[in-house]
Amino acid sequence: MHHLGVVHRTIDRADPAAVEALSRFGVATVHEAMGRLGLMRPYIRPVYEGATLCGTAVTVLLQPGDNWMLHVAAEQVRDGDVVVAGCTTQSEDGFFGELLATSLRARGARGLVIDGGCRDVDDLRRMDFPVFSRAVSAKGTVKATLGSVNVPVVVANALVNPGDVIVADADGVVIVPAARAAEVAEASARREAAEEGKRERFRAGELGLDLYAMRGPLSELGLTYVD
Repeated sequence: MHHLGVVHRTIDRADPAAVEALSRFGVATVHEAMGRLGLMRPYIRPVYEGATLCGTAVTVLLQPGDNWMLHVAAEQVRDGDVVVAGCTTQSEDGFFGELLATSLRARGARGLVIDGGCRDVDDLRRMDFPVFSRAVSAKGTVKATLGSVNVPVVVANALVNPGDVIVADADGVVIVPAARAAEVAEASARREAAEEGKRERFRAGELGLDLYAMRGPLSELGLTYVD
């Protein structure tokens, strides 16, 4: 177990070339290519339409109703990072808003994923600072209790280690372990190429029943057609 009140300044980030490669793919593709792993729970949603992000995780463990550690984390952010925040217990307060977004953007952050609340949504949309959160809430927070920065953290049922790759879009949020980033990017590219072949066949009117050779197994299970 890690202790509260710890900031790890040195983390191993995923290879930038692998992060760049992963940024070309959607969350569904990456999740499937990785063996159907890594998804956060679907209650984490973009706070405005069209938000997407891809970057390396700077992790934060927050206390409920307290955003102090987001300010502590800002100092650890480098260009290309995504701040990923979990909470010691469920909280939907508005931990994050336009001022913190301005601070994070100045550090080169690509966005925020938080298992908590977020506010100033119209400002974030205008800034095009992508946030994926559990809730939108105007409720403010205090700065009174210690959490930690750059420790392993569970966010919406997904384990996130500092330096992992975070990909988020309208379909959800997926975490790619740093060590697997290049391999998963290659698998994603192969999957997209295969899907393009299927897409062409579907466009030509072919049915999934034939494309996926489903008729035999369906018949064996006793599916019958009645006129």
